[in-house]
Amino acid sequence: MKAVGFRQGGPIDREDALIDIEVADPSPGPRDLIVRVHAVSVNPVDTKLRGGAKPAGEPMVLGYDAAGVVEAVGPEVTLFAPGDEVFHAGTVKRPGTNAELHAVDERLVGRKPRSIDFAQAAALPLTGLTAWELLFDRLRVLRGGGEGQSILIVNGAGGVGSMLVQLARQLTKLRVIATASRAESIAWVRQMGAHDVIDHRAPLHDGLSGIGVKSVDFIASLAASDWHLPAYARIIAPQGSLAVIDDVKSFDIVPLRQKSVTVAWEGVFTRSIYGTSDMVEQHHALCEIARLVDEGVLQGTMTRDLGPMSAAALRQAHALVETGTAIGKLVLRGIPKS
Repeated sequence: MKAVGFRQGGPIDREDALIDIEVADPSPGPRDLIVRVHAVSVNPVDTKLRGGAKPAGEPMVLGYDAAGVVEAVGPEVTLFAPGDEVFHAGTVKRPGTNAELHAVDERLVGRKPRSIDFAQAAALPLTGLTAWELLFDRLRVLRGGGEGQSILIVNGAGGVGSMLVQLARQLTKLRVIATASRAESIAWVRQMGAHDVIDHRAPLHDGLSGIGVKSVDFIASLAASDWHLPAYARIIAPQGSLAVIDDVKSFDIVPLRQKSVTVAWEGVFTRSIYGTSDMVEQHHALCEIARLVDEGVLQGTMTRDLGPMSAAALRQAHALVETGTAIGKLVLRGIPKS
């Protein structure tokens, strides 16, 4: 089958940073689905792995978001059948979704929202799962809870931020405060449902003071966590909670000790990497996200469709993601048939 991959990690401006390749069709394991990929989206994890990974032998195929149709199932599959329309985020332990076919454990897959197309659906899985787990599993906000409390979402216009703002606004009673710095990103975050928006280029305590907030109960740190850490120690409420998703070289949480702050890390691939007993929770979360999309509670976050998948198109997408200024999600359609 056709796929897009790479043989050597490095910067995206190299002609061979991503290349069109042929690889063997995947075979399903006991609980696997084989999904015909109709669309994918690009995430920061794709660019980080491409920049630093060193494939051994076969080219490495990236991609951790997809929407498509189930073509075959393993002998122990119970949740899906051939012909089902699905969306999923996969795992970093296996070849990715930048291919015609993708093998994925059924417990990581949800039923695609009926009300949107494959491209729009492909924008949702990884960011939706990350936001869901961060809010409900790591920060431990109760669904329908949070009355009288507030959450600060740093980098609210990115892929995860776009979903987290919506989930916090629609499924909790929290006051949702997001950060953004440009006119277009501020407008986007407000469209997603933020009650307030402050500028993360300015001191966060000044931004909060400007909207009459002395401290926040929850902080979702989605970018530049190490740089913002001193500010977090100042603005978080006593016994508050902080959740982090980005890669940092160091993260000294000692300044948070006096306030008895809970600090959690969210990694959307943790369940799939370690095969946790609750891995099926990702299936349940995706199905619930799909239901909320179909009911109009959540809106899609696709902001740009780059057309059919190819090495050239994916190089363009990676370059855009690496600017750090992308709003929402970039999507590509499936690899065209010959």
